[in-house]
Formats: sequence, C-alpha cells, structure tokens
Amino acid sequence: QVSLRESGGGLVQAGDSLRLSCAASGRTFTTYAMGWFRQAPGKEREFVAAFRWSGTTIYADSVKGRFTISSDGAKSAVYLEMNSLKPEDTALYHCAASTLKYNNGDYYGARKTYNYWGQGTQVTVSS
Repeated sequence: QVSLRESGGGLVQAGDSLRLSCAASGRTFTTYAMGWFRQAPGKEREFVAAFRWSGTTIYADSVKGRFTISSDGAKSAVYLEMNSLKPEDTALYHCAASTLKYNNGDYYGARKTYNYWGQGTQVTVSS
C-alpha cells in the first residue's frame, strides 16, 4: 500500500508560479513512477506529467515548457513546478503512483497505469 498526500495548491493570477508537492509513504519501494494528473469541473481527469525512477520525465503537450516535475531521489516525494500559469490550468491536481513496470515510458501518461492516488490539491488561476 502506498499513501499520497498533495500540498501547495492555491489561488494565483495568470502568469504566476506555483509549486505542488506530493509526499509518498508506505511501500514506495514497489513503485516505478509517480505522476500528476488534473481534473477541471465537468472534464475528464487528464495527464500532466510523470517522473520515472529511471530518471526520465514525460509531459502533456499543454504544459511542456511551463511545468517541471522533479523528485527527491528517494521515491518519497515528487514536485510540480508550474510557471506562466493560465486560467485553463485551473483544476484539482492529483498525485499518483504506479507499481507497474513498462519499458515504454509513454505508458506512464495513461491514467490506468497508476494504482495509487492522492485526494488532490486545488489550483485556481484567475485572469
């Protein structure tokens, strides 16, 4: 079992920056990657970014160049640095962890790859 807890959300203005944190506990040694997803009201939960413990990262096209995912190197935390925020980035941001191993890193962009989820932290960007 892996438990995840997000923090760092808030209300900001367009163009501002925000840093989200996700603390993992439990059997984190069983995970192969952690990621961030977001869900806006009335929309499906969508992929944002993922960090594989092998060191590679992947991003959704909508956040490339603006968001950066990183980890503490110990499988116990991941962070999401969000710059140049836009109103369309407004959503509930969820941290997720996967115990599934894939050689093709693209699989970590899929919601079904993740079997542990946090409750989420709200990010609201005003125009």
